[in-house]
Amino acid sequence: MRVKVLAFARIREMLEASEQSLDLPGGARVADAWSMLVSAAPELDALGGSTRVARNGRVVSLDEPLCDGDELALLPPVGGG
Repeated sequence: MRVKVLAFARIREMLEASEQSLDLPGGARVADAWSMLVSAAPELDALGGSTRVARNGRVVSLDEPLCDGDELALLPPVGGG
């Protein structure tokens, strides 16, 4: 299955792209997509606990199953004050 990944802010910089496609096996979950991204950019691992993921516009857990054609948005932690 193929999913589209949208990256923002620091995550976009780490991946060196604002958008990319991932080919994942059937039955994959959000965690599998995240692991594939970390394999390509190991520095992402440090943001794993604070990054939220939206699947088709809805924030989901890493256990969320994926379907072909899904869109994942990686939402980095927001700082400020």
